[in-house]
Amino acid sequence: MTTTLWSAAIGCFLGFLFGVGCSLAVMYSIYMGGYRAAVKDSQTTPAPERLTRALAKLRSAERAAAAMDR
Repeated sequence: MTTTLWSAAIGCFLGFLFGVGCSLAVMYSIYMGGYRAAVKDSQTTPAPERLTRALAKLRSAERAAAAMDR
C-alpha cells in the first residue's frame, strides 16, 4: 500500500508538476525569442514592410475607437 502511494506521488510529480514547469519554460523562451526579434526589427532604419502595415492597422483601429468614444 505504501509503495503504491509513493509511486503515485512520484508519478504525479514527474508527470504533472515537472511537466507543466518544463512546458512553461519552453513557452517562455519562445515568447522571449519572438519579443527580442520584434524589438530588433523595430530598431532597424528602414522599418520592415510587415511592421509598417501592422502599425498602420493599429493606428487606424485606434482612430476608429476614438471616434466611437466621441
